[in-house]
Amino acid sequence: MKQHKWTIQEQGYFLKNTGDLLSRGYPLSEALESLIYQLPSKRKQEISHCLSELKEGYPFYQILSNMNFNKSLIGYVFFAEQHGGLAAAFLEGSEMILKRGKDVEKLKKLIAYPLFLIIITSFLFVFVDNILLPRFSSLFVSMKLQPNFFTKVVYLLGDLLPVLMVLSLFSIMVLLVYYFFRFRKHSPLDQKRKIVRIPVAGPFLRLYYTHFFAVQLSYLLAGGLSVYEALSLFERNDKQPFYRGIGEAMKINLRNGDKLEDILISFSFFEKELSNIIRHGQKNGRLDQELIFFSRHCLSLLEEKTEKLLKLIQPLLYLFIGFLIVSMYLAVLLPMFHLLEGF
Repeated sequence: MKQHKWTIQEQGYFLKNTGDLLSRGYPLSEALESLIYQLPSKRKQEISHCLSELKEGYPFYQILSNMNFNKSLIGYVFFAEQHGGLAAAFLEGSEMILKRGKDVEKLKKLIAYPLFLIIITSFLFVFVDNILLPRFSSLFVSMKLQPNFFTKVVYLLGDLLPVLMVLSLFSIMVLLVYYFFRFRKHSPLDQKRKIVRIPVAGPFLRLYYTHFFAVQLSYLLAGGLSVYEALSLFERNDKQPFYRGIGEAMKINLRNGDKLEDILISFSFFEKELSNIIRHGQKNGRLDQELIFFSRHCLSLLEEKTEKLLKLIQPLLYLFIGFLIVSMYLAVLLPMFHLLEGF
């Protein structure tokens, strides 16, 4: 059967609609049968095949993996099938992925027009720097006019541009070599420890990792499992090596007598507050509730930080483009005004 790639929006709405039907008491197979009539024709055959696999006994997370769904969504489904809270987990997972999709679309829209302006301005800059300005400069030199600030800026940027391009290409090559020959050899936990050190992106990823871990652990605990049993399920999650590694590492530390909160604070890819939440939840006997509340707090912070970043990116791009355009015009016009004053 030919598969068509599902967009993030399609995946999110599919899981959301499935969760809505499950919350109304539908069994999973009946929910999928109902969704067939709501989906476009290119998806109906895939869902029919999905139903066939479900009836053959395949777990739903494995079916979604075969359909190349987002790994985070597959993780939500995997844990939901373990603790039994399919409806709530499906709705939570779909909300998370749809918000992420909206943020990506916002970023694309915010960057698209400035990027178009940068491309047009770059062509204009090359024309001014290599053709127009040198001709005027020879005239200005013969008239004994000193280059103004904006002329110097244009020449400086013209000299820096090739250097920056070479440095960028070299940096990309170095990063690719490092990724394929060093980074991929590290364990999933060490990889995440390195990733969260990246400026700007690191805090966003740390919040996301904390949110996912906290929400899945809370669902498992709410389903009646002990912490150790919940970590055993993390260990069985072969679709997400990072969270499987967390389960393995935490179980080893627990067997060595370490406290859960002390183990978590040693993981730099989690928010430090997670350790305090665990400690507080164990004291009041409501660890599952504390974790679900904290996971939503992390998601809110993630949205807030994303909004701030998006609002910062576009003005900075416009400021750079505006300065470049003004510099090009004034580099040519100011000396011409001096020439006109001489007549």
